[in-house]
Amino acid sequence: MTPALDRQRNILDFTLSSLLRRRGKLLSLVFIYSTVVFVLASIMFFTHALRREAQILLADAPELVVQRMVGGRHDPIPLEYAVAISEIRGVSGVQPRFWGYYYDADLGANYTLQAVSDNSLQTGNIAIGAGLAQLRGLGNGDAFSLWGSDGQPRTFTVSRVFSPASDLLTTDLIMTTEGDLRELFNFSKGTATDLSVAVRNPREVQTVAERIVELFPDCRPITREDIQRTYTAVFDWRSGILLVTASMAIWAFVIFSWDRASGISASERQEIGILKSTGWATEDILLLKLWEGIIVSLTSFLLGLIGAYIHIFFFSAPLFTSVLKGWATLYPSFRLTPFIDYYQVAILFVLSVFPFLLATIVPSWRAAIIDPDNAMRGGA
Repeated sequence: MTPALDRQRNILDFTLSSLLRRRGKLLSLVFIYSTVVFVLASIMFFTHALRREAQILLADAPELVVQRMVGGRHDPIPLEYAVAISEIRGVSGVQPRFWGYYYDADLGANYTLQAVSDNSLQTGNIAIGAGLAQLRGLGNGDAFSLWGSDGQPRTFTVSRVFSPASDLLTTDLIMTTEGDLRELFNFSKGTATDLSVAVRNPREVQTVAERIVELFPDCRPITREDIQRTYTAVFDWRSGILLVTASMAIWAFVIFSWDRASGISASERQEIGILKSTGWATEDILLLKLWEGIIVSLTSFLLGLIGAYIHIFFFSAPLFTSVLKGWATLYPSFRLTPFIDYYQVAILFVLSVFPFLLATIVPSWRAAIIDPDNAMRGGA
């Protein structure tokens, strides 16, 4: 072993033994440090995983959704609009969609009702999400009643319960036939909730949207990109709330780092004085403190990062549940697909590790350059 490597090994061995002698302070330091990293990494993992999940889910969304607006509010759209839109150059198909919301006053929950576009359901039958089935204690073959817009109850038979794996999309969903949905909501004949428009060339989506507005000024075309931007804005808003919630932890770390940079304890100053008096050079002491900072910061960073990964991707972010649910009574229980933005991890590493190393080295250097006798007496 070369003298340089032997010197590094000896300094590292002394660093480990020094940290173990102060294990109480070390554990409290690692706990505070890793907690801050855990909170920030959890927010980062959660936000990016949700964005990734939204991108996957919206990949199959229609290129265009056309809604009719009356008085600034969404209104049923005449089916004649679908015929005219289908004749626009570049449009490959127009599909009327029938859906609506139902408020369950007994449970304070909102359901989404949607008509199937095929013959997978018979009149009087419904398919429901696993969250709704659990909330109401329903299973295949059970009866489920909904109050119609005319004040009369309609009884349906549960023919299918969606798999819990699809909870993100179906937890509050009720699928029914078009006829049952029209009767329940008293939809006018010849109208739909909105129109799904397929465009042959994705680059022509905006052109088709402009043409639709020219033909029907009372319509609002919504592109897939518009929906993605809306989801991104919602996730940014949610992550902002989480960051505000985590601000106390962030400020605790800032104050902690500032305290470290303002000076070192009398015992540490005394230890540096003893090392200087026994022949240690200033660069050896700085190397000792650098190793100490690296061990503490890397250990805390990895603990916080691993803890955040487990919290988000294995336990579905239980600490963030209240922020996620908002006012929702029915909320999907799902496990996010692991997705890590390594650029964000690198930024978190730089912002959390380097300031701590600086706050460790600077006061140690200031203590190492003073007279050893003065340092051992606790002087400055």
